[in-house]
Amino acid sequence: MNAPVSSIPAPLRVAIAGCTGRMGHMLIEAVMAADDCVLAGALDREGSPAIGQDASAFLGKASGVAITADLNVGLQGADCLIDFTRPEGTLAHLAVCRALGVKLVIGTTGFTDAQKAEIAAAAQDVSIMMAPNMSVGVNVVLRLLDMAARALNEGYDIEIVEAHHRFKVDAPSGTALKMGEVVASALGRDLKDCAVYGREGVTGERDPSTIGFATIRGGDVVGDHTVLFAGIGERIEITHKSSSRATYAQGSLRAARFLAGRASGLYGMDDVLGLG
Repeated sequence: MNAPVSSIPAPLRVAIAGCTGRMGHMLIEAVMAADDCVLAGALDREGSPAIGQDASAFLGKASGVAITADLNVGLQGADCLIDFTRPEGTLAHLAVCRALGVKLVIGTTGFTDAQKAEIAAAAQDVSIMMAPNMSVGVNVVLRLLDMAARALNEGYDIEIVEAHHRFKVDAPSGTALKMGEVVASALGRDLKDCAVYGREGVTGERDPSTIGFATIRGGDVVGDHTVLFAGIGERIEITHKSSSRATYAQGSLRAARFLAGRASGLYGMDDVLGLG
């Protein structure tokens, strides 16, 4: 008699880039706590003192996965890589993922247009989910901003204020820029033409067609974003505040599960959440 075939699906094998950073630790913890995922690889930069250590040692338990700087070793056998590093590092990871057929969840921000085009080209061969923010709440806010901008399309000045921890290296944040893009698109504008990223001195009256940005950096702020629609006699503020990176980790795993059934293509969190 033949043995019954198991109906339990194989766990999703997830590799983590930048595994020793704050977000890397949060992602490893989330993967190891998920019933349907297993840690398959842990990548860190060349020369890191953590190379060779167990990736989950910080949790006080062993994963059996050693931290490595060798991309081919770290991605061998992985179904998906989750990457919250820097643009240059992500593009290096992208090339190896493309060659090995490993799907990629990108939470890195600060890409140039040319780098984004490189990612889009790779998506012809492997499935990629790229978003400036993996939070479910932030992506719901993006939908609300589209609705608000269409309704408040005359007589309202638009300003975007974001705050992050002192260690963040890019400004404005990728999330703030995405919010600006959503608002500008809803108004029939191009953010490149109407964004104002700083004001100093005698600036003159505010141009009503512009979208302003203000950036705050300090302490351990995980991420706060507010879009202000300021009219005469009233103002509307749409705000999202993150108190933990756990929401980004859970959103990333949701994205990895979404990619599992897709061979190629470039997707966003709106696709993952069914908001498209």
